[in-house]
Amino acid sequence: MVEKKSLNQWFFKITDYADRLLEGLDRLDGWPEKVKTMQRNWIRRRAGAELLFPIKNGNGEKIRVFTTRPDTVYGATYMIIAPEHPMLPELIKDTDSEPTAAAFIQRMKKADRSERGAVGIEKEGVFTGKYARNPFSGEDIPIWIANYVLMDYGTGAIMAVPAHDQRDLDFARKYQLPVRVVVKSPGADKMSALPEMTEAYVDSGLMINSGMFDGMANEEAAEAIIEYAQEKGIGRKAVSYRLRDWCISRQRYWGAPIPIIHCEKCGMTPAAELPVELPRNVELTGKGPSPLSLVEDFVNVPCPKCGGAARRDTDTLDTFVCSSWYFLRFASPHYVEGPFDTDAVAKWLPVDQYFGGVEHAILHLMYARFFTKALFDIG
Repeated sequence: MVEKKSLNQWFFKITDYADRLLEGLDRLDGWPEKVKTMQRNWIRRRAGAELLFPIKNGNGEKIRVFTTRPDTVYGATYMIIAPEHPMLPELIKDTDSEPTAAAFIQRMKKADRSERGAVGIEKEGVFTGKYARNPFSGEDIPIWIANYVLMDYGTGAIMAVPAHDQRDLDFARKYQLPVRVVVKSPGADKMSALPEMTEAYVDSGLMINSGMFDGMANEEAAEAIIEYAQEKGIGRKAVSYRLRDWCISRQRYWGAPIPIIHCEKCGMTPAAELPVELPRNVELTGKGPSPLSLVEDFVNVPCPKCGGAARRDTDTLDTFVCSSWYFLRFASPHYVEGPFDTDAVAKWLPVDQYFGGVEHAILHLMYARFFTKALFDIG
């Protein structure tokens, strides 16, 4: 049986390169347009706002949400938080909803993540028993957990605006939650959240039911709402990416060992000598956090700093790490003064033609672009 667990793992902070990876696509002459489009969609830059919703009767905690539609904030009639959200255990603690919510969270841990993100998935949710304050309308709105909100997209929490988002509308109708229209079609005399409303209004229009912003064009109101949020300390202009930092940890034997030593006195310290080679006396038993963790003469080493007893990190690198720079090594495979000879690289690269299936279009080729930028930055 497969079980999801929380682990401490290593990441490359590829999100710091998101804008450069996007901008660089425009300069890739000769690359298939399909490949560049796939990378753009994977990074997916979205401009909007980050807003703070205080938890009612909390200890000053606020739920942070990212939205591309700050103009609809007055229409936020409830909130949804992802089942994996780190605030959830404390949020549901000692509420009447705790047993039901905890069971729902456990069930979601076993659910297929890709299915949860699918457009047509049946919406499911559970009330947490807690409320948040909409910082604009002043209303207390219920906080729900739902299957269609994912922790690794945005902030893992959303302000639900059912009148202007179809997924939220479907959820609201199923669980009989309030619906309020805050953007109306310019040609309509009036729009309201009628019981028969089955399609969310997602086009441009004029603001209604939105306090001081009533009557403004919604695009203009979006900017004004962000400015107001920044003045009042309840939000800010923000950019979000679909791209997430690259998890390079693997709990398996094959792959380059992560060259970090853990010492109780000195903390995490880089290994003194590279490369760290895989031991040969490994039994693949399926036990322990990883095969390497069971090889004591590999794990137990002196600390490079203080010389005291320490332990190697037993995760190995994602094999994409190797394939993201091996083309540089191929230009000088016998070079021993460094990872590659820069003169040889300047002579032989970039390659004229790359052969490979389109399954490499996103991760492999984007990681290779990330590596060259990171290597450039460190000289």
